[in-house]
Amino acid sequence: MFKYEPSPTPYAELNGVLQELVESLQAVLSDNLIAICLQGSFAVGDFDRHSDVDFIVAIEDELSDTQLYSLQSMHERIYNLECGWAQHLEGSYFPKNVLRDYAQSGGQLWYLDNGSQSLVRSDHCNTVVVRWIVRENGIALAGPSPATLVDPIPVEALRQEIMATISDWGQQILAEPERYNNRFYQTFVVLSYCRMLHDLHRGRVGSKLAGAEWAKSTMDPSWAGLIDRTWAGRPNPALSVRQPADPADFRSTLEFVKYAIRASKKYAAELQTGKTQRTHGLTSV
Repeated sequence: MFKYEPSPTPYAELNGVLQELVESLQAVLSDNLIAICLQGSFAVGDFDRHSDVDFIVAIEDELSDTQLYSLQSMHERIYNLECGWAQHLEGSYFPKNVLRDYAQSGGQLWYLDNGSQSLVRSDHCNTVVVRWIVRENGIALAGPSPATLVDPIPVEALRQEIMATISDWGQQILAEPERYNNRFYQTFVVLSYCRMLHDLHRGRVGSKLAGAEWAKSTMDPSWAGLIDRTWAGRPNPALSVRQPADPADFRSTLEFVKYAIRASKKYAAELQTGKTQRTHGLTSV
């Protein structure tokens, strides 16, 4: 039986939900359970009372049909606890060999989405970035240190995935902008691109706050106002997702995505030629 790590977050109610999650997982998975840990914003340090709660569960083998059935019931029960945090758990179940090897990124896992009561198959968490956070910053809820669950990740592999996400997600946003035309997604997109560009240049994963501050000090100064308004608009995502984005800020957000794609491509070319500079040309793209 694993021992739950007490007070993994500053929020007592959330800690109670996480304890219920750990004890329920132990009951359902038994010897198939290896570890449970937090990743995402609670691991990298930019969480607040409106954050989702990202976790991963490391398991010996793929879930059996019986385990999956029990987990579906368990997640529905936890979702209906009288605590707002219970509706914002998000995470995936990783067989140990898949979690350990970053080269196995991209395959589908059993995944609980933020705001959902049931598991679905998704590649959402099966990324190099998630593995990097687990290894470097993961917060153990039960089981061994998260650092022991993932093999070292070359910085080149991390950067390659970040650059691919900047480009691929950006093309999706630009092709279907109305999907993102609300206050929640407008802020999420800007802050995510600040963080990705910051992570790309550092070769490690950081927080949205660190990315925003870096972007204001490094990028063309004309973006500073958009970034400041975006950061101020983060609270209460349950409300902001139902509100349209400010039209001018949304237009600027789409331009910022284009700017970020150009910046990442320029940086990729500089990496290949070994000519990266301190500012990496971000003020001139």
